[in-house]
Amino acid sequence: MKIDNIQEQFNIVAKEYDANRKKFIPCFDDFYGAATEFIASNISYPCTVVDLGAGTGLLSYFWYRHFPKSRYILVDIAEEMLNVAKQRFALLDNFAYVVQDYSQSLPIENCDVIISALSIHHLEDDGKMRLFKSIYDKLPDGGLFVNYDQFCAGNATLNKWFDSYWESGLHTSGLTSKDIDMWKERRKLDRECSVEQEVSMLKSSGFKIVKCVYSSGKFSVILAIKTDRE
Repeated sequence: MKIDNIQEQFNIVAKEYDANRKKFIPCFDDFYGAATEFIASNISYPCTVVDLGAGTGLLSYFWYRHFPKSRYILVDIAEEMLNVAKQRFALLDNFAYVVQDYSQSLPIENCDVIISALSIHHLEDDGKMRLFKSIYDKLPDGGLFVNYDQFCAGNATLNKWFDSYWESGLHTSGLTSKDIDMWKERRKLDRECSVEQEVSMLKSSGFKIVKCVYSSGKFSVILAIKTDRE
């Protein structure tokens, strides 16, 4: 993973990131909202939620709506992105921010839930595996990991279909040509795996319960629970 490139690309777009997110993700409401509501309705109130690649804090905001008293730790390599998150949660004292490359080490002592959105797909497969093993080791029994991410189809032909459909929608979404050009540059940093591959990685890392709980085109949400029971 080219850390400097990722940091630079996302610092550049920090201020416009949230405004355009719905345009880049056609299933935005279900991806962030409905998937989070489904998970939140089935778990105990978490003490600490760690958001990896938190960016502007968008995913943490959706979790905060369900769990406003939880402690949130937002981790990202792009400081400008976290500065936007600090503005978002400026009036709240249960948010902390860490500028760090989470693929190298996890700044976590105790947490119930680890979440991530549209970040882990930047890692090579071996980097994903190392991260998933670290996440498993950090979580307590019953702890949750939830990855909201973009994935390839697992088949070259179908992946072209998914990519083509996604890009064609961007041209009618209201995004500017500059927005789309910058998106294409960021896409060069993507190292997508398929949902099936990531489920297998998570199981190999020790998670017994792993399930894709939402999927639409390129976007899926995978839930993993650390437990001795299947």
